[in-house]
Amino acid sequence: MMTIVFTILMFLIFGKIIWFAFRAAWGLTKIFFSVILLPVVLIGLVIGGFIYLALPILVIVGVITLIAGIGK
Repeated sequence: MMTIVFTILMFLIFGKIIWFAFRAAWGLTKIFFSVILLPVVLIGLVIGGFIYLALPILVIVGVITLIAGIGK
């Protein structure tokens, strides 16, 4: 009986910890892509001579940021 209670509680607790880990990892992934990778890609495009491609991407990201209210 105690083994069943222990097993159920273990799955509940570790399930919550795993769920928190997935949420934290998703948050870190969003931060990585928006703060580190996107500017590096845009700078790489400009250095590579693709300013006509980098500028519309920058404008689209800026408009999405304004609409979503991320900068508030």
